[in-house]
Amino acid sequence: MANKFAVVTGASSGIGFDLARVFGENAYDLLINSSGERLESAASDLRKLGFQVITVQADLSTYEGVEQLWREVENTGRPVDAIALNAGFGVGGDFARDTELDKELKMIQLNVTSVVHLAKRVLKQMIERNEGKILITSSLAGTMPAPFTAVYGATKAFSLSFSKSLRNELKDTKIAVTALQPGPTNTDFFHRAQFEDTKIGSEGKYTNDPREVAEQGFEALMKNEDHIYVASLKTKIQGELGRFVPDSVKAEQHRKMSQPVDKEKKAA
Repeated sequence: MANKFAVVTGASSGIGFDLARVFGENAYDLLINSSGERLESAASDLRKLGFQVITVQADLSTYEGVEQLWREVENTGRPVDAIALNAGFGVGGDFARDTELDKELKMIQLNVTSVVHLAKRVLKQMIERNEGKILITSSLAGTMPAPFTAVYGATKAFSLSFSKSLRNELKDTKIAVTALQPGPTNTDFFHRAQFEDTKIGSEGKYTNDPREVAEQGFEALMKNEDHIYVASLKTKIQGELGRFVPDSVKAEQHRKMSQPVDKEKKAA
């Protein structure tokens, strides 16, 4: 069993699927997770490429779902060499007037709570071996106020802070922790978030390709980088320059891209 072992959550499509593929192409056996029915189809596509793939269909927005996944990881009898904590979704809309509380609470459970839960489990194992790699999917949106994705942006700000904090705590070990910060990416994220009637949903999503996001994220993890803005030059520039832009300005910029077009017209 010469290959290393990687776990990828949210791997049935989008960035997660391409992360699994990139790990596989770099001699990792895979355990992939999603809550949806597309998981087996994704696994079939990965196996056709010659990768060893285990699937665990579990809803990580629940405590039991995370525990189910971790039990299956332990049942392999293999140490986790790398884990990509990628599962998540977004909710778009006016927080006070349009969005549904139950969806936002579920989003917090998946985007935040499951990341903490799984990190707690896997780090205990990695600490014992003094070895391992953790890639946490944050977002460019996690670096700014995010009107019309207010809760989503806050979950990604948490992921970014959490990743950087773990990295500092673990600096005396051989465990790498990297934050993946994609800009708008061409996946079904915008459809699921009911976010298609926005400038970012109709235009901005073509800025980044999920395959390039995954490749650059994998490379950054292997190099033990703190974080990486991915994947286009535009996203990288936005990320770097954003450090010098006031939050009030970034909030207005985000609003212009994320406000539903019909609301923008009414406001005008």
